[in-house]
Amino acid sequence: MAAYLLAEASVTDPVAYETYKQLAQTAIAQYGGRYLVRGGASEVLEGGWSKPPRLVVVEFESVEQAKKFYDSPEYRAARAARKEAADMNMLVVQGI
Repeated sequence: MAAYLLAEASVTDPVAYETYKQLAQTAIAQYGGRYLVRGGASEVLEGGWSKPPRLVVVEFESVEQAKKFYDSPEYRAARAARKEAADMNMLVVQGI
């Protein structure tokens, strides 16, 4: 069953964040993920949502595969590169 990784990022260093993006993109592809949303314009339609500075949605074949990506050496390197470049909230949700 498909799974969706959602990430909300507040970029603090755009130059360093570019390094993270390249490393993350490579790791996502390696683990079978595909971007559905990558920082496009967003608009709150209802409720108390706060508009995220940057929203990313990645589809994986399963929650297990998304976790393999997240725990992979490749993505650990990307997270290390992101440490001083952005604050990030991330979750994975099982699709239907």
